[in-house]
Amino acid sequence: MFWTVVLLFAGFAVLIKGADFLVNGASSLAKKMNISNLAIGLTVVAFGTSAPELIVSLLSAYNGSADASFGNAIGSNNFNLLFILGIAGLIYPLVVQRSTIKYEVPLSILAAVVLFILVNDSMIWGSEKDMLSRTDAFILLAFFGLFMLYIIRTMKNNTDLDQGEIKIYNTWLSIGMAVLGLVMLVGGGKLVVDNAIFIAKDFGMSEKLIGLTILAAGTSLPELVTSCVAAYRKNTDIAIGNVIGSNIFNIFFILGITGSITPLQYSTAMNFDIKVLIGGTILLMVFMFTINTRKLDRWEALILFLGYITYTTYLIGIDQ
Repeated sequence: MFWTVVLLFAGFAVLIKGADFLVNGASSLAKKMNISNLAIGLTVVAFGTSAPELIVSLLSAYNGSADASFGNAIGSNNFNLLFILGIAGLIYPLVVQRSTIKYEVPLSILAAVVLFILVNDSMIWGSEKDMLSRTDAFILLAFFGLFMLYIIRTMKNNTDLDQGEIKIYNTWLSIGMAVLGLVMLVGGGKLVVDNAIFIAKDFGMSEKLIGLTILAAGTSLPELVTSCVAAYRKNTDIAIGNVIGSNIFNIFFILGITGSITPLQYSTAMNFDIKVLIGGTILLMVFMFTINTRKLDRWEALILFLGYITYTTYLIGIDQ
């Protein structure tokens, strides 16, 4: 147990430094290439920090653990939305771009709604089994393709930037820092998840609860550290874009890829978690339109954070 704890904290250390490298390298590239921080946050940073979710979901599906696969993706999104934005917003109030409110957040809601419709076959279509079939997975991937087309348009329309104080490095050094950061994030995330799961099993947690909490939080640690570092450096585009981009990526791409490889049996008990995701994202939109428009204030971030604590406490309670 001692070495398990040591490796767990070693993973945290690798994650923190990796996030620092990634944010600095990506921010430098954004300014050198005249690409908005938001676009970088929605692509390179979001996709890179979602790599642990992809690996865990694929391995879980391959091993026949559909609950862990779904729980990892859905739980990670709730962790991203409520916990990470809550913590990042408490560190520094997050100014949100108009395009984020108009396009990215609604698309994140759409992703959760589409997933809910596709997996609830018995409720909506009257089928005998609830599952994510290969056809459903291809639908998710089609939506992901549309999302990528939007990102390309965002990169071309480079307006409404919030560059903040960004240090510019040599191009190859910037690329090297970003790549090294991604590698460290994935490696550190694996260390944390593997050892956290080992500890969790000692306490007799179910596969579903492990997926929704330990796996979800563990694989989302890259997003957590990256967004917190970005918020501390006042690069709010990356802090917000990283979370929203990762949530869209987790549903459309990760579950799309996983389901296309092997159909996943779905437990309707997770409908509650999808509803929390939809409700939480709608709440984020409400915050964007109240008091200080286009800004997530500290008190609003605190509500998100407390919402995650309440949600997790509920999950642990019903698993007993």
